[in-house]
Amino acid sequence: MEEVVESTLSLLSLKHKPNHPASPDFLSPMHFLALLDIKAVWFKKWTHAYYSRRVVFRLLERKYKSLINAAVQQCLDYFEFCKAAVNKNSKVGDFSQQHCSDTQDFAYTGPELQYICFVHSLCLLGRLLIYKEGQNLFPVQLKNKKATVSITDVLVLFVQLIYYSPSYPKTALAAHTENYSPESLVMEILQVFCDQTGCAAECLYTDTVIDALLHPVQSLLNGTEVYINCLESTLLDVADILARIAASEDGLSLLLYGENEKNAKDIPTAAHVLVQFTKKLLHDDISLLSGSEFMPVVKGAFIFVCRQMYRTCEGLQMLIPYGLHESIAEAWRKTSLLSERVPTPVTDADSTSSISQESKTSLLWEETLLDALLNFSTTPKGLFLLHSTDAMNDCVNFMFNSLSKKIQTNEYEDFGNRIIVTQMATTPMAAVALQNSGFIKALVTELWALLECGKDDSRITQPKSTPVDPIDQSCQKSFLFLVNMLSYPAVFELLSKRDIPNKPMYSFREVPTDIIDIIDRLIILNSEAKIHSLFNYEQSHIFGLRLLNVLCCELNTLLLLETQYKVSQVLLTAQEENVTETSEGPGVFIIDGLSVERNHVLVRINLIGGPQERILPLRELDKDSGLYPWPMFSSFPVPKCYFAEIPRKAEFRRDKDLDKLLKLLRSPDKPTGWAEVCRKQFCKVMKTRPDSISGPILAELIEKFVSHLSESKTDCYFSTGSYKAMDADMKKENLSSVQQLGVEMTVRYGKYLNLLKEDAENGLCFVLMNCEEFLKQQQRTVVSSLCCLQEHSAGYDWFASSIFLIMSGDRERTLMFLQQFSCLLVSAFLWLPRLHLSMHLPVTTVEYGIHPVYFCSAHHVEMLLKAELPLVCSAFHMSGFTPSQICLQWITQCFWNYMDWSEICHYIAICIFLGPDYQIYMCISLFRHLQQDILKHTEARDLQVFLKEEALHGFRVSDYLDYMESLEELYRPMLLKDMRNIRTQNP
Repeated sequence: MEEVVESTLSLLSLKHKPNHPASPDFLSPMHFLALLDIKAVWFKKWTHAYYSRRVVFRLLERKYKSLINAAVQQCLDYFEFCKAAVNKNSKVGDFSQQHCSDTQDFAYTGPELQYICFVHSLCLLGRLLIYKEGQNLFPVQLKNKKATVSITDVLVLFVQLIYYSPSYPKTALAAHTENYSPESLVMEILQVFCDQTGCAAECLYTDTVIDALLHPVQSLLNGTEVYINCLESTLLDVADILARIAASEDGLSLLLYGENEKNAKDIPTAAHVLVQFTKKLLHDDISLLSGSEFMPVVKGAFIFVCRQMYRTCEGLQMLIPYGLHESIAEAWRKTSLLSERVPTPVTDADSTSSISQESKTSLLWEETLLDALLNFSTTPKGLFLLHSTDAMNDCVNFMFNSLSKKIQTNEYEDFGNRIIVTQMATTPMAAVALQNSGFIKALVTELWALLECGKDDSRITQPKSTPVDPIDQSCQKSFLFLVNMLSYPAVFELLSKRDIPNKPMYSFREVPTDIIDIIDRLIILNSEAKIHSLFNYEQSHIFGLRLLNVLCCELNTLLLLETQYKVSQVLLTAQEENVTETSEGPGVFIIDGLSVERNHVLVRINLIGGPQERILPLRELDKDSGLYPWPMFSSFPVPKCYFAEIPRKAEFRRDKDLDKLLKLLRSPDKPTGWAEVCRKQFCKVMKTRPDSISGPILAELIEKFVSHLSESKTDCYFSTGSYKAMDADMKKENLSSVQQLGVEMTVRYGKYLNLLKEDAENGLCFVLMNCEEFLKQQQRTVVSSLCCLQEHSAGYDWFASSIFLIMSGDRERTLMFLQQFSCLLVSAFLWLPRLHLSMHLPVTTVEYGIHPVYFCSAHHVEMLLKAELPLVCSAFHMSGFTPSQICLQWITQCFWNYMDWSEICHYIAICIFLGPDYQIYMCISLFRHLQQDILKHTEARDLQVFLKEEALHGFRVSDYLDYMESLEELYRPMLLKDMRNIRTQNP
């Protein structure tokens, strides 16, 4: 084989001698080979296998590099010819005819032969540069050029061929079915480069190549004359390559920051040029393209490039100042007005004549714009921007219609759409839009078909197999979709103040269409009618109980379900009825799948505690004895075996560093830089003696520190005004049922931790009612149909309850702390009810019902996760779940049930002492701690269930403080700037 390769390369490199009388148009062997194999398929085959490729590249490097030189020279010569031909007077038609004839000839002219050789050389170079060995052959030295020709030079040449060469196939080659125009050939090569990660990084991902791609765009932006053949075609090709580049991590980084990220702020990068150009296109501000029939296609292509950028957190962050979402929304509004005038198609008329081509184009353009707007919702901040366009309902309807079509053709498996749905379900307005579009109805109907009916009547001829897993594989996808969908904001909008039907009779054909129906038919089976209406009672009820278990991990959802539907009592009654019948005394509990599930749920929803504070019963039998070892119960209290013993605290010994910190805080003198000194000392104590920061010491630390900051004008972010506490004699009955239950749970947890005394309930009621009144002074009235905006608080105040426990139930001290704390920026992110309906936020932000923790903290968690933990980020994407949803859940309930009390205290302390951005670093640290578990459960396809149900075992805040400090060094300026901007109109 080596002999054949070397002989061939030797023949191809044959040249005439300098003194030979041959004409200057000497035909080399390469010319004849090009005639036989115009696209250099021979070279593609030779380099396909590693062994032959190694031989070819070794020989090219050692002996026959002149072949590469000749190929590069051919491309350069053709480019110079094109460039000379493209001037003010010439047109692509004239140029394409210079060396092509309309008639079929049996001989090639000189220019045609040269063109064939150019195509051969182009294809050969395109194949050569895919491989590392081929790239190593560069740079090359040409005879008539002083400077060497690098890989970048070749790539720039390829790009320039796109817009300087004719865009049409050569007529002389019409017998061939393929397109041999330079534009299409170069596009083929560049598309292959984009698909090859290593090749793209080596060849394409340079500022020089990107500048070459952007040359026509930059010229149009600057208003300079453009000497380009077929401008629209060129722009579409450029957009195609840029979109492919933006689809990869390295390519996106290049477009956003350039090769040198440090200089990105000084020089406008490709991203800035592209978004400016796209905005001009949308505003029809490019004179050379005005009136072009391809204008909508060109607009759509460049919107797609921008979409590849704003679908990511870092890309959106860069594009926000340009207000691209507003430009797209404005274009959509104009187009939708036109499409409303489209006549209704007539069924018996020919479809082509029923709607004009112009109307079809208009409808297609409207869908393109809606799709572009919809893709803003892949990130928390992008979803916030989508709310501001007033296109939410239309976008959700468009998404649902698109998904319906894909489901019908069995094409639906799009992670991107699942992420969009998960993001939307985390905000109230979008959740309502999902309900109104029919999306939830379709999801519930499909679930019911899988659980109860089966598909295509196959069950008539073939009985359904008994599932092995608690949730059958056929229902797993629907289960996960429901878990993604039913975050607390969505649950509150869909279920608040809604009673379950509890009908006296249910027909077998009665299919649920709503979340309330799922609760009625699968979870709260409190009547014989409901049980008899199910074909697969046990399987369907287990599905419902598993769903309930996940939902109740979100404490606000638990309070809502418990107060509205008395879930605990329904489950206790079912356990009480599930006993053996005996003539003597009470029967024993029957151990079956349902009773085991109910027992697990009952313990979970009635005990508060972190991983070392409560024991949740497993859902399996003991491996050794084959028995179920966990005691069941049908009345409260929960058996003591589910309470973990709190380890006795070691004898407290004063620490020098802690004494120094306390001395600093107690000192009446507060010199300049006092707060920073305190922070450093706090970090020192946290790293060396974290256990000492607890109980009364912690209470004093945060109390003194917050008191000082609240007196400093520079540290006060909110103006709160004065407030006088209401009468101390307050009872639990004055609170809403949700708050009453929250108080009971908090006090029960506080007593378990030995932090509260018997009369603590009234004290906590005093704190909560005064907080509500105090915050009500800073709330605005909003007219909205959203349920969450009808209440003065949309959930229980877990942060105020945490402070009450830290202060050991001292209500006056707790209230004073919260009043002072409410002045600080950190209160906006730790104490979520603080900004509910707040006048400190823009009225539009309040109307959307979206908290800054979501569009600011959670957004930046997603952004940092991609940079710091790319594997975890990919795992979330693959699962269709979002880090923002679980982070919002953790933060809303102050990590209750996820961390032990000592770690909850440390979380609150580091955010108060070190800054609100530590909330973000805390979440990143948690994901780092969970990385292996996240990867494992992504593979098992139950990531969202794992994250919601499982406590954070083994996580200690102090262990990750060094890591958090390293994150602070990198990201603090950007994060704090964004956090301080929550009062502005757009985030």
